[in-house]
Amino acid sequence: MHFLHSILMLIFVISDAGTLEFIVRGSGPLVAPLGGSVVLPCYVETPLVTENLRVVWGRTDSETLVHLYQDGESRAEEQNKDYHDRAHFFTDQIEHGIFSLRLDNLTAEDKGIYRCKVYSQQVADKTLVEIIDVERLLVSGSSRSISAYDGEDVTLNCSVDSHIKPEHIEVSWKKTDEDVEILVLLYQNNKTLPDSSYERYRDRVEFFTDVYMWSLHVSSVCWETFSQCNGGCVETG
Repeated sequence: MHFLHSILMLIFVISDAGTLEFIVRGSGPLVAPLGGSVVLPCYVETPLVTENLRVVWGRTDSETLVHLYQDGESRAEEQNKDYHDRAHFFTDQIEHGIFSLRLDNLTAEDKGIYRCKVYSQQVADKTLVEIIDVERLLVSGSSRSISAYDGEDVTLNCSVDSHIKPEHIEVSWKKTDEDVEILVLLYQNNKTLPDSSYERYRDRVEFFTDVYMWSLHVSSVCWETFSQCNGGCVETG
């Protein structure tokens, strides 16, 4: 009788091992750039049996189907049209227990909570990943060259389109000299840091803002070929 009981216990353990529960994990809140990409993490610590594996990515606010993996392949025809060619599932990582999703060409509407639900061997678990913000930060300068005579002053304009508050933006003006970048001016924590400027630009550059215009005023411009010009030299090329 004891022998029979041991056999039954062994059968139970083997049977139960094939249906062990698993825990799906994700990540904390994410911030992503407008127009850029973000990876929504979803994984298990121990890889699962890939046979009959099903992974469903969706949004919790609208029940929109973002991506479906089923029958060994991504089912693009099932997903919401807003995510066609934008949601990429890492199929080659499934064997490692990774079910993450990459979203490309992000828009402000992509902000929200996403649910990753994994089905395996009649067992399922899920995790939630939130994109708390999609930041917009577009920087543009002049489309034309700026010319100045030796010794003149010149203003270089830089406009910023962003919803980020100005006091949370860091601005650096740099001069590219072949493969070397020279720091002309640094604006950080709502103030200019003159000591961080390269020596020959100190006391000759001024930073000023107007709404989302971050301009640089350079005094006493001279050409790169001159080693000295009023105590310094600013390359306009």
